[in-house]
Amino acid sequence: MRDGVRSVACTSHVAIAGRLVASVAAVVVAGCAHEISPTQTQSDRYVAVYEQLHPSVVLLTMRIPADDPKRKGEWDDAYGSGVVVESGSWGSRILTDAHVVEGARDLVATIGDGPRAPARVIAKTGEDEDLAIVDVALKNQKAAILGSIAHLEPGTAIGVLGYPIPDAFEDEHLGRTVSLYTGRVASLRKGALELDVAIIPGESGGPVFDASNGEVIGIAESRFEEERAIGFATPIDAATRFLALHARVQAVRR
Repeated sequence: MRDGVRSVACTSHVAIAGRLVASVAAVVVAGCAHEISPTQTQSDRYVAVYEQLHPSVVLLTMRIPADDPKRKGEWDDAYGSGVVVESGSWGSRILTDAHVVEGARDLVATIGDGPRAPARVIAKTGEDEDLAIVDVALKNQKAAILGSIAHLEPGTAIGVLGYPIPDAFEDEHLGRTVSLYTGRVASLRKGALELDVAIIPGESGGPVFDASNGEVIGIAESRFEEERAIGFATPIDAATRFLALHARVQAVRR
């Protein structure tokens, strides 16, 4: 309905014939009510969660050993994502995928498109859970709220935050910033959440959140080289247990 039509409907005259009153009343209700549709509500929710979580999302840059056997002993630039899960006057603790930081050197963390500093890997799990803890001397950053997958069902609205192919964006002079992709839980697998959102290279290690409350429910990862359209996440419950095994008292103070 155009604004002009809506304005006429809202100022209807009492002199309209009786048999038209019901029709006009219906137009008035439709034109003057300010109800938020489910689509609008969800859209607004994603905007709010992005603003809430963006300051906690981390870009990890590093050097890793070259895969090409002909380049043995050489190093390549690499990147991934992460999320701040704890911070204070001592610095910040970041959760990411173990494979993101495997064999890495010259590791640098940039938090929320803002401060950056050298980082170090504190602990890693095995391949099954694929989690790593990284510490950085960036003080008093905003930490994400960790949730649980206990209430999740297929169809739950979710979002993924991370840094997709940051080097490619820079090559196109588009800069580096956090990207948001939205979708739903496709299935709850053994030890993994299956998502209908592709995990783009660079987003691995970033937070997957529940759109209803913004809580982190998983750490993004890509498992199928032959099918990139299917995304996965390590359940945050596994990450919470892993974090509890490596309390901050073991972190190096700087």
